[in-house]
Amino acid sequence: MTEKKALVDRSWVPPTCTLPTVEQPLRLAEFDDLFASAVIGVQRVDRMRLRLELRPEPGGAGRAAELMVRETGCCSFFTFTLTATGGQLALEVAVSAEQVGVLDALAARAEGVASPRGRPLGG
Repeated sequence: MTEKKALVDRSWVPPTCTLPTVEQPLRLAEFDDLFASAVIGVQRVDRMRLRLELRPEPGGAGRAAELMVRETGCCSFFTFTLTATGGQLALEVAVSAEQVGVLDALAARAEGVASPRGRPLGG
């Protein structure tokens, strides 16, 4: 997938999202940047939960938390849990059964953009 297509492909944005359409490509770019810079593992816990293993760095944790707070403001069906323990950092994303398609698309996007070790923050 080309970078340009990644920025304009809004197929996974659910109709229930209240983020103004003009802002959606910017939010997608923020997710892509988080996936590329901080995500080092993607695991589907079950049908309605996704676990993203993040680089265990304070900057990444803060950036992920800030993005998740803003995302729940427009897509309140998401539940995000950020956990730091034992030198590891994980972000769990949960949805209701009605939003599994959105989670499927988010997982595919994370898997497609994330690098196995993540690139350095700001790099």
